[in-house]
Amino acid sequence: MANRISTKIYIPHPAETDCSIVGVLEQLSEAKPCPGRRIALILHGAAGHKDYLFLKRLALRLPMDSFRFDFRGNHETAGIWKQGGLADDLEDLRTVVEFLKVHYGYVIDLVVGHSRGSIVSFRWICTSEEGANISGFVNASGRYRMKKLLEREDVKRWQQSMLTEGYHVWSPIVARKQVSFKIYPEDLATFANWDTSLVWDSFPASTDVLTIHGLSDNAVPSYDAIIYARALNERDPGTHSLHLMEDADHNFTGRQDEVVDIILEWWEKQKESTLKSGIWMSGIRGKL
Repeated sequence: MANRISTKIYIPHPAETDCSIVGVLEQLSEAKPCPGRRIALILHGAAGHKDYLFLKRLALRLPMDSFRFDFRGNHETAGIWKQGGLADDLEDLRTVVEFLKVHYGYVIDLVVGHSRGSIVSFRWICTSEEGANISGFVNASGRYRMKKLLEREDVKRWQQSMLTEGYHVWSPIVARKQVSFKIYPEDLATFANWDTSLVWDSFPASTDVLTIHGLSDNAVPSYDAIIYARALNERDPGTHSLHLMEDADHNFTGRQDEVVDIILEWWEKQKESTLKSGIWMSGIRGKL
């Protein structure tokens, strides 16, 4: 879209001095303030997750304004990243929502979360007035069974480091640069005990959900997508669409455009009020 305007935004964090949440605002047309205009929020996953590519492509193709951003300690946003800092991430999300509402007049209509971004989005949607009123949510590679993280072989190696050093140093590549984070035993415990069960009883009845998960996801078991489908399928009038991708990994490597196409098609159907709960693309033969 030739008229799209991209602006990097720095949102001062009320709970942390000298820290701004950094994100990119994509607007179909510039307008400030723009009271009542609907916007999509796009939440990156944890540091090291290569989700930026498909989320950036999505932001550039959505037929609405969008804002995608990093949580504290991730990529361009300052602060200290913590494995168990999901409550901090939730506070960051609330800060972003308040800023967009107060300074621009935006109304959150769509939320797209990948991995950790999905976990935090679920909690925000279930516990806030703004979240309860969104039209749609895309849950990409979202974890439900939090304690499953402790069963991963790499995490078991982290725990061995913790026994000898008191912490484990995680050194992922972010934006082509190697960074380092210290993970402490209490971080893993806090993460593993994060409650995701509230989606069964507290997720809004009218919000449509698309869950996308790769069947070759080695970070989050694909069965977690089935659990979310079971929790959200029976709401009325809200729907739940499940799309499992064969041979796709946690970050949909090499399949980013396919994921973006799926989300855009689902969102178009949502706006047409033609969604039904069940498997996405039901009845379409396509490639079998």
